[in-house]
Amino acid sequence: MTPELTALALAGLLQTAQFLIFAIPANLELGTKYTAGSRDKPPAQPLSTLAGRLQRALNNHFEGLILFTLAVVVVTLGQQSTLVTQTAAWAYLAARVLYIPAYALGLAPWRSVIWGVGFFATVLMLVAALI
Repeated sequence: MTPELTALALAGLLQTAQFLIFAIPANLELGTKYTAGSRDKPPAQPLSTLAGRLQRALNNHFEGLILFTLAVVVVTLGQQSTLVTQTAAWAYLAARVLYIPAYALGLAPWRSVIWGVGFFATVLMLVAALI
């Protein structure tokens, strides 16, 4: 398995952990009657600030994971794995790990800086695969 695929697999496991990090407080706050229900109506009470941030960080990783997966597929199928793409893949993963507490704690502007590292690492992988 290439280092990029390993980073992708770990990013998938991080997504799973991130879901649990959000789901536990959301269930405690909203109750399982709501969270296990159809959710046709908004909850009686909004999520706390922390749970809301954890939900937005989770959704953000879903979005980032799409582009990162695409980059890993292009690098892997194109047999373009290099030290640059490998380093970028690990930088993406590290940024996603750091993004969770940065978002949860409201660390501005660091949350955005960390997001940028992950985003530009992914773009670097795509560009490196083309040259």
